[in-house]
Amino acid sequence: MPTAVLTDHERTAVQAYLRLLHTVRAALDGPPGTAPRPVVVPPAALAEAERALEAAGLAGNEEAFFRLLHAWSPQP
Repeated sequence: MPTAVLTDHERTAVQAYLRLLHTVRAALDGPPGTAPRPVVVPPAALAEAERALEAAGLAGNEEAFFRLLHAWSPQP
């Protein structure tokens, strides 16, 4: 399996994205049988992810970012 060596900025972007993803999942998860709730994501979490993507040169380049994310953390 190939490995990806990330720059510090890329690693920060991936970590910020994963934190954002976990925040959204937590907001969506509710007790079974309850009506769906609107997703409330803290603005700070979105801002952190946006800053990290921009610093890594990945803002507006989702395809490259998701390739990087997959190479760094492949799913089985």
